[in-house]
Amino acid sequence: MDIESKVSNRIKNSIFLEKMIQAEELTSNEVGAQTDSLFSGVPTAPVDPILGVSMAYKQDTSPQKVDISVGAYRDGDGKPYVLKCVFEAEKRLLGAPKEYLPIDGIPEFNKLSAKLLYGDAMNGKEKRMVTVQTLSGTGALRIGVIFIRKYLPAGTTVYISRPSWANHHNICKESGVPSAEYTYYDPQTKGLNFQGMMNDIKNAPSGSVFVLHLCAHNPTGVDPTPEQWNQIAQLMKEKRHIPFMDCAYQGYASGDLDRDAYSARLFLNSGFEMFSAQSFSKNFGLYGERTGALTIVTHNEKYIPAMLSQLKMDIRAMYSSPPTHGARLVQTVLSDPQLTKLWVDELKVMSGRIKDVRKKLMDAIVQRKVPGTWNHIVDQIGMFTYTGLNPQQVEILVKKYHIYLLASGRVSLAGLNDNNINYVADAIADAVASTSK
Repeated sequence: MDIESKVSNRIKNSIFLEKMIQAEELTSNEVGAQTDSLFSGVPTAPVDPILGVSMAYKQDTSPQKVDISVGAYRDGDGKPYVLKCVFEAEKRLLGAPKEYLPIDGIPEFNKLSAKLLYGDAMNGKEKRMVTVQTLSGTGALRIGVIFIRKYLPAGTTVYISRPSWANHHNICKESGVPSAEYTYYDPQTKGLNFQGMMNDIKNAPSGSVFVLHLCAHNPTGVDPTPEQWNQIAQLMKEKRHIPFMDCAYQGYASGDLDRDAYSARLFLNSGFEMFSAQSFSKNFGLYGERTGALTIVTHNEKYIPAMLSQLKMDIRAMYSSPPTHGARLVQTVLSDPQLTKLWVDELKVMSGRIKDVRKKLMDAIVQRKVPGTWNHIVDQIGMFTYTGLNPQQVEILVKKYHIYLLASGRVSLAGLNDNNINYVADAIADAVASTSK
């Protein structure tokens, strides 16, 4: 082939390549015109109501702003609090290995967690229990609900109190388990609608799962009395329902670990097969450590190995193994009698401060002659109070006074102290007066 022919072929090839590139660019542009991404159809999820309020608080530049939305303990100066027992445990763990834990967590932590919740009620029943370490209470609920989906009869519904922690329904939805509500709070009395609750337990299909708050009901702060718990357990036994205890505030509610665990121990002693999800975020102040445990109780210990194998398989597929540090802290405290005593003493101080804040808030509101009754603030228990404020009144608190709380009127009492209680009471008085004209 002569030089002229070679040049001619190169020109032709160059033109062909240029046209191919143009064609590819055109195709790419056409695709881009149809959609700019595979993920263009992903909708924005609704903002979590609690985290959304907290975010708004952080963005507020007002020097008078008050955050009474987030359920995290604060001391009398409004500062996060590190428990002395936890601080001591951390000193002991300096330099501890950071190796992977077993899939189901630290064996001793699991034993101590179950013992803490069920106490003397165990009395040999631990052979019929399987406990796994989880990513705090949320992780325990999620693993437990997945277990319900896989091994309880198809269509088993999880009943959740109305109202409840919003994430309960989210966990069921994302786990593919149907959820429904049962009557709980009475807006008129600002207390428990016990008869409504009993009616819903009675009318639910036999063998349903009921999520029950161990103590310090979130968000209302309204708990059944021991006598009412006894009636609830009796009716659930008749209906063959399965309790799923959500245990986030043991010891932090009343300052008494045994008193706060009454309901879980009642169900265990009554012979239930049951679930319990424990969180150590509140009562140990380990919010960011994500420390929790799931315990399942069966009638027959021969099923425990198979149950554990399935729980481990689900954990392995979800997050492989749990984190070390928080569980080591809890294990260290609960394994040492002196640290345990120090912890119990600190729980009494923490719960005592919350009770003191309840009384001061109620007194401040009453002193301002705010219409209505406010004794429910001291009748309720735990970190939260359902104030009875409506969304319009809450809006006034937020927009006019820079006081951040949920639209339901739920207040996290840990955010109140001697420096802001009177300011909050003034704002409540104004909000109620402004909306009653």
